[in-house]
Amino acid sequence: MEAAALARNLQLPKRAMALVLAGGRGSRLKNLTDRRAKPAVYFGGKFRIVDFTLSNCLNSGIRRVAVLTQYKSHSLLRHLQRGWAFLKSEMNEFCDLLPAQQRLDEQSWYRGTADAVYQNLDIIESYAPEYIVVLAGDHIYKQNYAVMLADHVDHGAKVTCACIEVPRCEATAFGVMAVDAARRVTNFVEKPADPPAMPGKPDIALASMGVYVFDAAWLYDALARDAADSASDHDFGRNIIPSAVGDGVVLAHPFGMSCIKSEGEWEAEAYWRDVGTIDAYWEANIDLTATRPALNLYDKSWPILTHQEQLPPAKFVHNQPGRMGCAIESMVSGGCIISGTIDRSLLFSNCRVHSYARVDWSVLLPGVEIGRHARISHAVIDRGCKIPDGMVVGEDATEDARRFYRTERGITLITVDMLARLAV
Repeated sequence: MEAAALARNLQLPKRAMALVLAGGRGSRLKNLTDRRAKPAVYFGGKFRIVDFTLSNCLNSGIRRVAVLTQYKSHSLLRHLQRGWAFLKSEMNEFCDLLPAQQRLDEQSWYRGTADAVYQNLDIIESYAPEYIVVLAGDHIYKQNYAVMLADHVDHGAKVTCACIEVPRCEATAFGVMAVDAARRVTNFVEKPADPPAMPGKPDIALASMGVYVFDAAWLYDALARDAADSASDHDFGRNIIPSAVGDGVVLAHPFGMSCIKSEGEWEAEAYWRDVGTIDAYWEANIDLTATRPALNLYDKSWPILTHQEQLPPAKFVHNQPGRMGCAIESMVSGGCIISGTIDRSLLFSNCRVHSYARVDWSVLLPGVEIGRHARISHAVIDRGCKIPDGMVVGEDATEDARRFYRTERGITLITVDMLARLAV
């Protein structure tokens, strides 16, 4: 690469601003989002889902970031204030928090993803970015947005949309696009009931990742036109992007061009997950317990940052026959005390697994306590749950469904409210 082009690409992130859309509930996560927005849901033993998007920004050199929130945002805002307040405003760095606050009138909260950005245009314009990077705050992946920015500029696009190949049967949850030989997007349909397949790949669709790069001036005009359209849903996937496709100004950016994979055998394929269902959430967390997981959280060259409470190390106690704390192929976070047996499970901070209890293939969020002689298998247990002594989960499908929420694939979700109903 020529020196001038290299210097330009290094400067591009400084000329951009990232907007993280973190206002959605994530209703497919059922009761797991009763008290928190989807981006604030715990993931990977010590993180929140939104940490992956924010870490991508910083690792890509984008240090001007705004997070737009709406649904039950207290948990998310508290996490951002505690974990992401280290950016220096005197260095033109920030992580702004932009909650819905009826900025246009006394009736309108954020009516859609595009409207959320439109309602904050005065704030965004005050920072005078040349490029706007719009990001979903609810996916798990590692991506260098600087590479995508360079691709956008090199092709003279007004809009660049990151895309990834997904099984056609799963594409109903995404925006699906068609592209020509020059990677120009020729069609875009948001969450189609019958997703169009890729040419020559009848079982594969090309899905939008919810990662967009815009020329700032173009985006401002597009949002103003959309706001004036009373028939619009004021949504990027349903309105802004399809309209831009009609104008022929959208470039598709394959995820493989800018995804981050650590060296070695750990991350052989580009990793991106929408953990939007209980099954997907459980699977992505349990995958991390593998000896060589598909997502490498130990890669120091692309760290995932977060707020973490200062806690003592995990402890395994009672060197007695039948009462020996142990964990096999599992991840156990700080503050945990284990005197039972854990197998292929992931435990967040401050969990307790008492004597003679067994936890298999399960995800325990912070502060979960498993009583003596309890047996838990294939479960997701929400923060603060106290599982009674002797309770059995994961062995009787009918009983699990009666007491808790059980997916068709057999994953049981347990929350504090569900346990409280059992005690009545």
